[in-house]
Order: sequence, then structure tokens, then C-alpha cells
Amino acid sequence: MKRILQVVGTMDRAGAETMVMSLYRAIDKSKYQFDFVYFTDKTCAYDDEILALGGRIFRIPSEYANKPLLRTYKLYKIIKNNGFFDAVHCHQLFSNGFHLLASRFAGVKKRIAHSHNTSDVNSKTLIGKTYQFVLKNLINRLATDFIACGNAAGKFLFFPDKNIIFIPNAVDVSKFLNVKDAINPNFFNTPSITKNTIVISQIGRLMPVKNVEFSIDFAKFMKENNIDFHLFFAGAGYLENDLKKRVAAHNLKDVITFLGVRSDIEKILGHSDVLLMPSFHEGFPVILVEAQAAGTCAIISDRISKEVDLGLDLVQFCSLEDAFSTWLTEMKNIIGKTKINADKRHDILKKHGFDIHVSVKLLEKVYSN
Repeated sequence: MKRILQVVGTMDRAGAETMVMSLYRAIDKSKYQFDFVYFTDKTCAYDDEILALGGRIFRIPSEYANKPLLRTYKLYKIIKNNGFFDAVHCHQLFSNGFHLLASRFAGVKKRIAHSHNTSDVNSKTLIGKTYQFVLKNLINRLATDFIACGNAAGKFLFFPDKNIIFIPNAVDVSKFLNVKDAINPNFFNTPSITKNTIVISQIGRLMPVKNVEFSIDFAKFMKENNIDFHLFFAGAGYLENDLKKRVAAHNLKDVITFLGVRSDIEKILGHSDVLLMPSFHEGFPVILVEAQAAGTCAIISDRISKEVDLGLDLVQFCSLEDAFSTWLTEMKNIIGKTKINADKRHDILKKHGFDIHVSVKLLEKVYSN
């Protein structure tokens, strides 16, 4: 059995983490076993499942977050002191450079860099750009294998001469295909929702990049224009308290609900008319694959890669510079479109490699080489 060390920030219910977990569930565990390194000492959402599947969890406390050299040394010691690893698989964008360095010094021969993003907040300052330049060069020199979730993510982190393996942010399609066939009118336990109410969901961490303030202001616009809607936020993050205060200040508690972290994302999508994603930037969001698998349309920022539209006529891009009236019109238009059936959605997703059982075979090839 090959042991693969997955280097992640945390293993909470977020895009890249959910994708890694889906691969872990699907991979042949008689041949491959995952272990994980976290850069936090807190308990994470997937801990129990990882341990139940035979994985080990190693933690580097968050106090080392801004001490990259000490963090690198800590990772080196974990690799050296915990048995032989056949590969180290790094998921932390530019920080991958430090992790690959630790892996190289620890003697790991297969060192995988995985790009999940198409932009980074550090691009805005000279120090940040210098950091990116140095770490990008380190990644491209030290990695033996290069994986990206899409073309844009590959170009963002890797040099043009690299042989990039594209593994889409696939999902267990079977969980999502038929969720709209089992609608429960009381699922959200919100009496104000009727058959005419537009149910909007925004799913993801409550962090600046997700632009949740935009969504709250959009909700304020819709309420002022007497639109029958309800907006649900599924996820958690350090902005949660500030966002709840903003909702209260705009008198929106009757039309906005914070659901917290949820494990039933497929049901939330099944009971939603539209997914809202006004992010400032994204890589290739797993939630957009899940939404299209579920047959739930999405209205999203045009700063998200066009690659996320899988050709199911379920995604509408809008500019963050557009008026809220434009967003509302486009949202109503895409909700009103005729949706293709589950079998056709499955065929298209599988053809493009977004079925987890297709992606896991690609990953096994990387690990086995």
C-alpha cells in the first residue's frame, strides 16, 4: 500500500477540501492510503471520517502560520518521523513551495503541486508579488508532478513548459442527480417560503473573497422592490458576526437565514431555485459542479473562470459593476429556463471528467507512476 501525505490548511467543508475528501472515499484503499497535515490545532469537520478510513492527521499549530521557515522545519520533522511516504501532495497554492522544500529535504521522491486557484490576494502589493515570484519558482523547480483543476489554475501557478495533469474538481454525481425529485416543503423550516418564493443559496466560507456583503445588499434591493425571495447562507467564517450585524442593520432578518456549516449540501441545492456566487475570484469551485449536477442554476461573478460553465445551460455570469436590477433580471431569466434531465446532466459531467470515479483513476495514475 502506498501512503500519500496530503498537505492542506484544514479539512473543513470547503471546496478543495471537499474534493480531496471525495477522492479519498473513492480511491482504492487496498492500494493507497491518505494521511493529512493541517496548519491548525482546531478540530475539523472531516476529522472523524478521515480516522475511520484509516488516515492519520498531523497538526502544525496555527502559531506558525506567519513563520514559514519554522513551519517548513515542522513539516520536515513530521515526514521524517512518521514512516515512509510514497508521495507528498500539496494543496496550498504558493505556500506549496515551502512544503515541497520540506519534502525534498526529507527524501520524498514524488512531490506533487496542486493548483486550485486562479488568483491570490498577495498580488496587490510589491512584497506579495515578490513572495509569489520566489515561491512560484521554487514550486516549479521542486515539484515532480503538476496537477490543476483547470486550464486557468494551471497557467496561474505553473510554468508553460510543465506537463500539467488536469484533474477536474469532480463530485460524487450520484448524490446530486435526483435531489429535486425529493422536495420537502418544510426543509428549511421557514414558514414564509411559499411555492412562489425564489429560494437563493450562497454556499461557502464567510470570508472577504466570497463578497457576501454584495449578496446582503442585493437582498436589500430585492426587498425594497417587493421581490418574494429568501436567501440562505451555508457556511462559517470569521466574518459571520459582522455579516449578521449588517443583516440586522438593513432589517433583513425575515429574508436572510444563516444555516452554519452543513453536511447536506445536496439537499440545500435541491431545495434552491438558484445558487448565488458574487466572489471576487475563485479557482474552479466544487459547489458549481455540484449545483450543475443537481440541476440548480447559478448566477455568478464574471471574475470566476468561464471554465466552470459545463455546457448544461445552468450558469449565468454577471459583472460586479452591473446594477442589482441587472442581476435580478438575469437571475429570473435563468431560473425560468427549461432544465435538461438527470441522465443528460450525468452524461455531460462524465464526458468532461467531473464524475469522481473518472477523476480518481487519473489520480491513481499519478500516484502509481
